[in-house]
Amino acid sequence: MPQTDPGRDCPLCPRLVAFREELRAAEPAWFNAPVRTFGSLEAKLLIIGLAPGVRGANRTGRPFTGDYAGDLLYQTLDRFGLSRGHFQARPDDGLELVDVAITNAVRCVPPQNKPVGAEIKACRPFLVNTINAMQNLRAILVLGRIAHDTLLSTLQRRRASYPFTHGGEHDLDGVRLFDSYHCSRYNTNTGVLTEAMFEAVFARIKQHLG
Repeated sequence: MPQTDPGRDCPLCPRLVAFREELRAAEPAWFNAPVRTFGSLEAKLLIIGLAPGVRGANRTGRPFTGDYAGDLLYQTLDRFGLSRGHFQARPDDGLELVDVAITNAVRCVPPQNKPVGAEIKACRPFLVNTINAMQNLRAILVLGRIAHDTLLSTLQRRRASYPFTHGGEHDLDGVRLFDSYHCSRYNTNTGVLTEAMFEAVFARIKQHLG
């Protein structure tokens, strides 16, 4: 089976490797490695973020776990019956996803939370392999414009044909693409994204999945 996640010491991106080693020296108790997809590849819904946060997924080793973005995401998944258990912002909290998988377009934490184009491209095969491995996939939710654009490049689609708007939907050969603003603290604090706006996207996803 093609590799869907990089190894713990993935060497593909020199800048990210150097940052990873810097973090391992400064915070040896943290995960500090490429963050694997969370959830089953048998799922019908794939949620894609851009990259792990330094004190979130990079610290804990699970996507969207340990920072505010994850608090809102997992709260919303629970509200829509897409998870089981109680989210406690740590990878051993026993939380299970229900017909959902969560991943990032770039699996390693980048400096300033901003991967460069070459790093996005280097990590692209893992996203391609993840999507191809999901034989039951019916919907993809991208969190933020950069994740949206990255997915389209990964699938070799023209961005102009699939404009990003919050709540936007596009057909990708039978898989429905749903767009949302990123559930970051900045977006929620500034009112760019409200809980009601985020939940409205999930309501449409649930409707699509039946």
